[in-house]
Amino acid sequence: MTLRKYSAAKVSTTQKFSASANNFRAIARQRVSVNIIIAGDPPPPTIPEFYLWSWGLGDDGRLGLGNTTSISSPTQIGALTTWSKIDSGNNHNLAIKTDGTLWSWGGNGNGRLGLGNTTAYSSPKQIGAVNTWSKIAAGFLHNLAIKTDGTLWSWGGNSYGQLGLGNTTDISSPVQIGALTIWSSVAAGESHSLAMMTDGTMWAWGSNLYGQLGQGNTANISSPTQIGALTTWSKIDAGYLHNLAIKTDGTMWGWGRNQKGQLGLGNLTYRSSPVQIGALTTWSSISAANDHSLAIKTDNTMWSWGRNNAGHLGLGNTTYYSSPKQIGALTTWLSISAGDVHNMAIKTDNTLWSWGSNGYGKLGLGNTANRSSPTQIGALTNWLTVGTGREHTLAISN
Repeated sequence: MTLRKYSAAKVSTTQKFSASANNFRAIARQRVSVNIIIAGDPPPPTIPEFYLWSWGLGDDGRLGLGNTTSISSPTQIGALTTWSKIDSGNNHNLAIKTDGTLWSWGGNGNGRLGLGNTTAYSSPKQIGAVNTWSKIAAGFLHNLAIKTDGTLWSWGGNSYGQLGLGNTTDISSPVQIGALTIWSSVAAGESHSLAMMTDGTMWAWGSNLYGQLGQGNTANISSPTQIGALTTWSKIDAGYLHNLAIKTDGTMWGWGRNQKGQLGLGNLTYRSSPVQIGALTTWSSISAANDHSLAIKTDNTMWSWGRNNAGHLGLGNTTYYSSPKQIGALTTWLSISAGDVHNMAIKTDNTLWSWGSNGYGKLGLGNTANRSSPTQIGALTNWLTVGTGREHTLAISN
């Protein structure tokens, strides 16, 4: 139902109706302003609410709770309900609000919080006053972001040229990379960066010790450089020292370090150019971490491979695998986020799940016991997105 206001004469809407019949008749002769409830009207529009949560290791204030206390269950950050996007780095975090403003908190070595200093903050702080931020990627010591105008920005540590600015100087505030306005997505690794343009080309820069820039060599590069000539790249993600990508045809590709089989190629050979993982054309989502990887297929099955010493492949054991292995038999996985040695996933029913190492309670289960299979966090069914840092986790719910 909706309240509609019908205004008539100069009688105040605050005038009281008494129980007196004479008073009622007197007022009834006047034209009054009243609120009438019309049955069957559509309900008034509601403003969406998006809550921000964190848990795990609390040092450097990375949980955003105003302290450095570690917490083993999801805890709301402040009272705001306007959080839209999140990403977690080593010990710091980035977030965008629904108004397009950019925020950061946690450790601030190398100026990675983008606040013009190197001071750690235990509560979210706005980066500048701009409200046109669209996408973010938090790396180990550096960050990348895209604005709504398609420009690309970076800040933080820059020892290997991972900021893409043509030098190796650390920057403590966002700086635009070049002048192009056609950037569409970004991914930040340990000391390297990936990005895609709207034309489907893929670009990389920064550290290249293990061939993670995909250039067929191991030379560091301090400015964005195209990987090959293909224009069919669809999704990208940067791990610690390796990368994953999906093409528009649904094939999945990997390159970089492969010491634990994290490239999914059935071997431990490093690759300095993208190599297709298997022959399937049904991959839809990817997440690359330290030495392991996660992926979801179009049928909503979930897969993992690489290092597994903490059971973080979710396969019920601690065996390493160099090829994708399905996690269980469920076909209800919606999104994934791979951390250093722990992982998070959201199902199609918006429940939240975790597995792997649980030091500092980063699995959100109220304890510190490792889990080698996905375990549901609480009973809520309103989780929207999740991001894993090295020893902590962030999530947004509604």
